[in-house]
Amino acid sequence: MQTIAQVLARKGRVIYSVDPQATVIEAVKVMAEKRVGALLVLEGGKLKGVISEQDYTRKIVLHDRNAEDMRVAEVMTRPVFCIRPDQPIQEGMAIMTEKRIRHLPVMEGDELVGLVSIGDLVKEVISEQQFMIEQLVSYIQG
Repeated sequence: MQTIAQVLARKGRVIYSVDPQATVIEAVKVMAEKRVGALLVLEGGKLKGVISEQDYTRKIVLHDRNAEDMRVAEVMTRPVFCIRPDQPIQEGMAIMTEKRIRHLPVMEGDELVGLVSIGDLVKEVISEQQFMIEQLVSYIQG
């Protein structure tokens, strides 16, 4: 069974973040520049929240608010649900499904070590299933 640590080993541990006092438009610009769907909100190196494209569309656009005036702290998702590197991918998918979120910070004790998305985990599951299918076909064809 694959773990979150294995996903991070393949995808990398790059973490993009924003300060809670940054404007929402600043956060959206960073997401666009980095081509990511979410940023971790860090204050003094501590994880305070997550801001995602969904937060922007649901809390700013749909309520006709101004992203240049709103602070990240006002719209970020809290509480932050996290996962450990030693947990299985399936547990990460279960957390995301249950909590209706798409991104999970990865914490090792008090240290932030990465971020995984639902897309990262689905990609790994599909890859694992494809490998198993290939092995079965090879076995059957003998």
